[in-house]
Order: sequence, then C-alpha cells, then structure tokens
Amino acid sequence: MTKKRKQDTLLIHSGRDPQKHAGLVNTPVFRGSTVLFPNVESYEHRDPDNYKTMRYGVHGTPTTFAFEEAVAKLEGAHAAVAVPSGLAAIAVALTAFAKTGSHILVSDSVYGPTRNFCERRLKSFGVEIEYYDPLIGAGIEKLIRPNTTALYCEAPGSLTFEMQDIPAIASVAHTKNLPLLADNTWGTPLFFPAFERGVDVSIHAATKYIAGHSDAMMGVITTNEKHWLSVRRVVADYGFCVSPDDCFLALRGLRTIAVRMRHQQQSAIKVARWLQSLPDVARVLYPALESDPGHAIWRRDFHGAASLFGVVLKPTRDSAVAALINALELFGIGSSWGGFESLAIRADVRNSRTATAWKADGPLLRLHIGLEDPDDLISDLEQAFDVMRHAS
Repeated sequence: MTKKRKQDTLLIHSGRDPQKHAGLVNTPVFRGSTVLFPNVESYEHRDPDNYKTMRYGVHGTPTTFAFEEAVAKLEGAHAAVAVPSGLAAIAVALTAFAKTGSHILVSDSVYGPTRNFCERRLKSFGVEIEYYDPLIGAGIEKLIRPNTTALYCEAPGSLTFEMQDIPAIASVAHTKNLPLLADNTWGTPLFFPAFERGVDVSIHAATKYIAGHSDAMMGVITTNEKHWLSVRRVVADYGFCVSPDDCFLALRGLRTIAVRMRHQQQSAIKVARWLQSLPDVARVLYPALESDPGHAIWRRDFHGAASLFGVVLKPTRDSAVAALINALELFGIGSSWGGFESLAIRADVRNSRTATAWKADGPLLRLHIGLEDPDDLISDLEQAFDVMRHAS
C-alpha cells in the first residue's frame, strides 16, 4: 500500500521516474509537435479526453505531464494543467463556468488583470459579473441568483491583503451546487491546502514562487475530479500550450519551493515587524502579523505566508514616495514577485473597487522580500526612508 507522503517528500519525488529515462534524476526536456502512432486503429481510436498520453504536442509532452503531476500531488488535486501565464490560468478557469446570461461572483479585491478580463471579455459575451466584499464570508449566500454559475475568490486580496473565509464561502457554494474558484498564487500548493478548504478549482501564476527564479512565464490550474474536463477542454479549445523548456524550469523550481518560501517568510516577518516600528508607517498589510485583521483566518487555514505584503504610509507627497523607491539599492522596481530578488512598487487601488471602498489616508507600497539577508534589506529600507523624509 502506498504511504501518504508529507509535502517535502512529495516535492522531491512527484513527477519523476528516473528508470523511465535512463536513470536521469530529472525528467528530460521533450520537444515535439507531431506524434506518430503504430497503426491506423490506434490513431483513429485515441481518446479525445485523455490528456495524459502523447497524441499531439499542443496537449503536452512527458515534461509537461511530469510538472502537472507534481503540482497536482502537492496540492491534493485530481489533476493539473499548465498554461502560458497566470492570467491565462485565470481566463481559462473563469471561461469554463461562464456562458451567456450567467452570473459570476468575484471578490472586489482580486488581481487587477482578473477584473480587466471580467470587464473587457466576459461582460462582452453576456456574462454578468458582480463584485462582492472580500470579508463577506457566509453572507455571500444572499448574492447568489438562479443564474449564478461560479464564485471566484482570492486570499489574501491583491495589493490590500484582506483574508477571505474560504471554507465558509465554499460551504455556501456547495450547498448551491456551485464551483468555488480560487487564485492561490500567494498561498501556493505548499502553504494553502485549497481542496481541503473547499476549493474546486485552484489557480496559480507559476511564474512566481513555483518557478521561483524570474525566468519562466507559466500558469497552472488544479481541479477536483468533478470539474477537471470542463477546465481541461477550455485549454484544448483555446490551443494553449506551454514550452517543455519552461515546464522543465518550473519543475526544477518546484523542487526547492519549500526551502525558499520558508526562508522568505522568516525574512518577510522580520522586515514587516521592523516597518511597523517606523513613525512613517500607518500599517503593514500582512496576514502573518498578529496585528493584522485577517490573522486568525490565516492562522486557521494556511500553513505559512508568502513574502509579499503591503505597507500603508502616513500621508506624504507622491514625489517623496517616488524618492523612497528610487533610493532603494537592493529592491528592484518591476512587476511580478515570488522570485529570489526583492521588489518594491507603488500601488493605488482607490479607483479599482466597486463593492467596497479602500480606506487609507496615505500612499500604498507593495514589497516582495527575496532571499537576501533581511538585515541588509532593513538597512536599505532605512536609508531610503531617510531620503523620503528629506524629500517630504
């Protein structure tokens, strides 16, 4: 009988079988488009819904399958499918449950491009999108209509890091026989057991912590058995496919996600607590902090915290905030996160909410803490805050 392995063991052993590949520890990069069959019968009678065997390159190669298997096992999902980006994963998952005349509930704190896809694409196809307060919990039942086809959440919220009570929302969704979709990029399969918490479709920007080295673009969707074919067929219908080279990089990154994220979490908590002590900081938005409003939910539902968080400054001039960021030496200025390097950007969500209002008097920063020594990061932030004070 196969033993139930712990996460660190699954990370090392899932998605590889050295004896199938001449004893090589890592699954090799298989590149290919055309797949040859031994006879007419095997070609003409291939199962169109079997996406785990070789039939055409667009549906994956052994490298793709190895990556998908490893992610699915780590998250406790029925299966996974890789797509070209995190946004592609979001678009596929939403499209799988959208149809003309349907109604989808989406958290008001979602990732900006998720909202853009809903507004620009789904609405143009006759899908009604309703945004809800991320703190609604079981109260979401009042928003469900006869034509509701899916609920979409993201915890913590993008940029503002509100925690959602996903088990409470999932309970309501399942009572109504509706699927719950969740963007789990921040939690990752390592820190948030999505399916144990009631999620039906889990979405990841594998570009971030899974690949982990800022050198590959990819998304991955994991599902339970009930919703697998609905999601996988959308990927096939769109013709999405991922380079086996990128799958190799993402699988290599996945092997070390545990040691990277645990180290980055420790550093992030240290930096976040230091930031709390500054007179220039109004509050730090990080569920791993005891002072955070969402800490109790995070502690109940998560096994750890990503190293991405927000910082609300006390009121100051925009030029002073720009001076702070420009003065940083160890923090890069750029999109994405989850790599080995620290990042810092300004954020503004005042005009991107419709169900709730963002209440903060001062500017908002988003910081990603990388693998640098946290004391060096604190020193860098300290000198940058000095620059901001002089500029203001």
